[in-house]
This record gives sequence, structure tokens and C-alpha cells, in this order.
Amino acid sequence: MSTATHARNGTDGSAPPGQRHTPRRLSRPRSAVPLVAQGVIWGGAAGVLALWWADTEAVVGAAGWVTDAGRITGLLAGYACAVLVALMARIPLLDHNIGSDRLARWHAMGGRYTISLVTAHIVLIIWGYSLAADTGVVEQTTTFVLDYPDMLKATAAFLLLLGTAFVSARAARRRLRYETWHYLHFATYLAVFLAFFHQLSNGADFVGNRPAQLAWYTLYLGVAALILWYRFLAPVRHNLRHRLRVTQVVPEAPGVVSVHLTGERLGELGARPGQFFRWRFLAPGLWASANPYSLSAPPHDRLLRITVKESGDHSAALARLKPGTRVWAEGPYGAFTEARRRSPNVLLLAGGVGITPLRALFETLPGQVTLVHLARRAEDLALRGELDAIAAARGATVHYLLSEAAGQEAPAPLTADGLSRLVPGLAAHEVYLCGPRGMTDAAKRALGDAGVPRHHIHHESFEF
Repeated sequence: MSTATHARNGTDGSAPPGQRHTPRRLSRPRSAVPLVAQGVIWGGAAGVLALWWADTEAVVGAAGWVTDAGRITGLLAGYACAVLVALMARIPLLDHNIGSDRLARWHAMGGRYTISLVTAHIVLIIWGYSLAADTGVVEQTTTFVLDYPDMLKATAAFLLLLGTAFVSARAARRRLRYETWHYLHFATYLAVFLAFFHQLSNGADFVGNRPAQLAWYTLYLGVAALILWYRFLAPVRHNLRHRLRVTQVVPEAPGVVSVHLTGERLGELGARPGQFFRWRFLAPGLWASANPYSLSAPPHDRLLRITVKESGDHSAALARLKPGTRVWAEGPYGAFTEARRRSPNVLLLAGGVGITPLRALFETLPGQVTLVHLARRAEDLALRGELDAIAAARGATVHYLLSEAAGQEAPAPLTADGLSRLVPGLAAHEVYLCGPRGMTDAAKRALGDAGVPRHHIHHESFEF
């Protein structure tokens, strides 16, 4: 194992000999937004159940029980569709306090529940009506689809939801380009739109119930307004105002380049170190893709910078960008910022090009900061000169760990003992973690074994 260290002047952050290390916690409270958001979601689900309860006098016989189970699952499925879309509206309050990747996980989990609820709704309603009318399931299905208002739209919506669920499955996503998956996912909007009408025209809880209809319209139109503003109108407004363009492309390491961008009044974007944008470069072969890349330097009023490793056609093409190329950016996004810090002692743990958001945090985080940068070879240590300069200026510590010199795929320090030797008092540190999935999974296990609480480990993934 090869390691290089730039140490802080006279201290490594550990307690003086003979003294027990007692961590100081910062007084900053944790954000209540995640709990409030979950409370609102579950409160809405309770309201949906209350709608069914208020509209149901009695449930009689097997047909009644099955049909009412279908009504409940249908109401919850309709509500879940609105929640799914709202979670992906990129609302800054949610995105900056919960995190884009966590919202994406909520969305994915909610998607599985929604598909299950929709399927259960279809099966139970057909079954319940078949029992009540003493008809066959096939005959009842045909009657629903062909004779009931808006049911053809609902059938198309169900097929679109199934298709979206299929391409969102991990096995399928691995075979699709990010751009292909992204655009196919827009079918969710069409499915929700098509399904909406049959809920009001056929739902027993809505027919003749004006307050319930108004509440449902308010829910869906509110979510549509959020999507329209945050996904479409706000990005147009920001890009017309800030007029981003490329100023230069600088090689940093083999297959790694930094793209420098300038624009007007960039401070108004409110970007913070650790956050990312979705970048669309208006150049041949690139304009159709909006890929997420983190800021690799603190944002300034006239300058932004990203550092990108070649990992596909899109990222490889960035090395050939010409100065003056116009850029369309959406953001800033993410909660991987200083706002998560609760301890004066911080460990930044980077793998490969995962150094990019951590480099910006390394320069700006207050308190005692240690940076550990893992790479295969010395030449893969992108931005090393800048990291050394920052370490010297703030009296921080940097450890560079190279696996190739020791013939290892995963550096040995990604164990509890290895990290504890590098970072004395590790359990009292706040940890910001960024790198390839295998590396981050190993690091999380090692940090947990070393006594770092889970809520002190901050990691934000682009796998969404």
C-alpha cells in the first residue's frame, strides 16, 4: 500500500496524551423537513382512508368486502401517483434538506407500492363486481374496459405504469443508457394524466361528492403546478438570466478534465459546495443529454467548475468542448453540504473522481478536517496540487492511498482498523463519503465497525 500524507501543523486532531477524547457537538439542530415531509405523506394517506370511511355506511357480504377493498386500494393508488410525481418535482426545500438520492429512493419505493396497489385495485374491483353480478371475470373485465367511461384511458395508464416499472428495475436499467431511461420515465406523467379521469367518473367516493372532487382536483393540479414550475419554467428562467458558457477545459488526470464555466450573476443561483447541477452542453452530440456533475470548486459569482472522469460517450466528449459553448444547467441540487455537519471534526473520504464535491467542501468546511483520497495510481489523483495547497493553507491533513502499488483492488485502509489508524478519534467525526459504489459500501461497513453512527455518515449517490 502506498500512502502520502500532508499533515496539519503540529497536530492530527487527536486528544493530548493522557486526556480522553470528548467530542464537541455543534448546536445546529437537524432539519425537520424529512420528518415533516413523511408526516404530510402519511397524513394524506390517512385522509384518503377517511374519505372512504365517511362515504361507506356498511359493508355487506363477500361482494361488498371485496369491492370495498378495491375502492380503498384504488383511492390509495390514485393518491400515491400524485405523491410519486411530487417527489420528483425537484422542489428546493425537499431537495436541499432530504437529498436528491434519498428522494429518488422514496420515489422508487413508492413506485413499487403504487404498482401493487393499482394491481390489487384492478383484481379486487373486477372480482367484487363479478360476485355481485354473478358474471365471469373475463366478461366483467370486458364490460369495464369497453362500457365504463374513461376506462380505456385507465387501461392505457396501467400498461404505461407497468412499462415504466419494468425499465426502472435495476436489471433493466443496467442495459439502458441514462438518457434513454430518463426520457422513458416521462411516461409516468402521461399515465397519471390518463388515469385521473376514470377516478372521478367511476369512483364511488367521487361521483356526486363535490368536496371530494375539488380536493382531488386541488391535489393533482397542485402537483402539476410544481412539476411545471420546478422542472420546466424555473430552469428556463435561470438559464436565460445567467447565460452559462464554457471558458476552458483543463486536463487533470488520465481521462479526467475540469470544465470551467462563466455566466452572469451566478451567486443568485445559491449553489453551495457539495451540490451538483444537471448539465446540458449545447454542442453536437451533447445537447440532448442532461447529466449530473458536482461542483469541484466553491461557486463564485462569475465562475463555476466541474471535474469529470471519462466513463461513457457523454463524459468523454466533454474533453472536446470548445470555449464559448453555451451550457444549460438545472440546479443546484443535493443536500451533501456543510449544513449536515454536527461535529467540529470532519473526515472527507473520497474514491477516485469522487474527490470532486469533497474538494469544494475541503476548502470551505470549518473546523478540523481530514481528507483521505483513494486511487489506483498516483497519476489518478486528480486535483492533488489544489488539495495540497488547501491543506497547507488551513493546516489540515491529507492522506493519499494508492492500491495499485500494493497490487490490490480495494485499499486495505477501508477497514475499521485501517481508518482508525489514519484518523484518530474516528468515532467522533462527521464523515462525508463519495466514490464508486463498491468503495462506498465497503467504507460504510468499516465506518460502522469503527463506531461512527450511521447518521454521521453522509453520502449522496447519482444512481437515480
